[in-house]
Amino acid sequence: MSDRIRRTKIVATIGPSSESPDVLDQLIGAGVNVVRLNFSHGTPEEHRTRAENVRAAAKNNGVVVGILADMQGPKIRIGKFKTGKTMLEPGQKFIIDGALGLDDGTDERVGLTYKELIDDVEPGARLLLNDGLIVMDVDEVKGQEIHCTVVIGGVLSNNKGINRAGGGLSAAALTDKDKEDIKTACSIGVDYIAISFPRNGADMEYARRLVEAEGSHAGLVAKVERAEAVLDENLKSIMEASDVVMVARGDLGVEIGDAAVPPVQKKMLRMAPKYNCPIIVATQMMESMCDNPIPTRAEVNDVANAVLDGADAVMLSGESAAGKYPVEAVLAMHRTCIETEKQRVLPSSQTRDPRFPPHSVDECIARQAMDSARMMDIRAIMAFTHTGNTTLYMSRHLGDVPIYAVTASEETLGRVSLFRNVNPLCMPENYGPQDAPKATLDIKKMLLDNGLADEKDLIIMTFGTPMGEAGGTNAMKIIQVGND
Repeated sequence: MSDRIRRTKIVATIGPSSESPDVLDQLIGAGVNVVRLNFSHGTPEEHRTRAENVRAAAKNNGVVVGILADMQGPKIRIGKFKTGKTMLEPGQKFIIDGALGLDDGTDERVGLTYKELIDDVEPGARLLLNDGLIVMDVDEVKGQEIHCTVVIGGVLSNNKGINRAGGGLSAAALTDKDKEDIKTACSIGVDYIAISFPRNGADMEYARRLVEAEGSHAGLVAKVERAEAVLDENLKSIMEASDVVMVARGDLGVEIGDAAVPPVQKKMLRMAPKYNCPIIVATQMMESMCDNPIPTRAEVNDVANAVLDGADAVMLSGESAAGKYPVEAVLAMHRTCIETEKQRVLPSSQTRDPRFPPHSVDECIARQAMDSARMMDIRAIMAFTHTGNTTLYMSRHLGDVPIYAVTASEETLGRVSLFRNVNPLCMPENYGPQDAPKATLDIKKMLLDNGLADEKDLIIMTFGTPMGEAGGTNAMKIIQVGND
């Protein structure tokens, strides 16, 4: 692993291939910054055990690793077939039957978990099953039966998902299961909770009320995967109501079509900095590594493009959860990010356009710190922070200088683990109003002791005055590490 600090964060999903303490230790040693617990699978106790093992592995590696709990959302699925599967041929008639038992599917019809689908479709609607591998057109709706003609056939097996091409399904973003899972995630103490299939900002605001009712300050990740969600007004409201957004390319690609996903991804990467919203690019980034020890060149290029476009994080799903080579997938993603970040990027104003003028004093200090780092030969930015907000604002501007979030808050350490180019740094001491000189000396010593700076190097420090009191960053100074 390179000694160079990677700016783009890596999110890895934990599953059967990676949940053992030994593999978790290897994953975190390979460079994972945030682990994803997929609440579509597993019991509350299994998630709790995984979270405990992640924290133990992070401590063993001497790093901070965030935990993201991903809610299942209203995944609309068919039921099961009596024989486990059926073979569908183009032109064949097939019925999706809301009145049929979930275990009673035949070669002619199958049950449905989401009965409201009957009200959401009409003749001419196109249904996409099994991530779009099976395509059917709706001929008519009779009572609880949706009569279809198969357009693209193949093997259809139990519990496969259903999407409607172009979106338009009325399912709420949060199911009863999600509401219970949010309680579990909050009790575990996760850093982020991902909400699946939000339609607009109102869905995210509702989720936040549920999280806050549990006494949690977990950040909310909006998984953009509905056709409605990518409309400009809805996307704007989602970013305003969320702490992070994810380009969830799986279901999104099924709803809007695979060819429409790249421009939507580019649009989201341009928009997110304006709303101080970190962004994760996810799904099939290194899919071939589920079965192979090295990625394809196209997959490497996909990750590299996300890095060049300023993504805060890139994510592994099945590759690390159920694939044969979870550690190798992380290492491949790490070296791709490292190599891509060596390339000279355009000035910040051309690659990212954070909102400016700033809306607060700490945003202004963050902007000035990043501008100063570009103008001078600065080795590091040390940001004393209670909430992590100042480092969030700094991370919205592309830069090469590493940013350290200096805090005694475990909650804040977990939060900043997802921010681009921000490195969590635990300072166990809470400094008081008279401790600014001591804090400066402690930072200098830490940098020198860990080989992060030399005595001749310049660093930027940002902090709030008086030090130790919450209320926002309002000061910045440039100091030489070896100057007493």
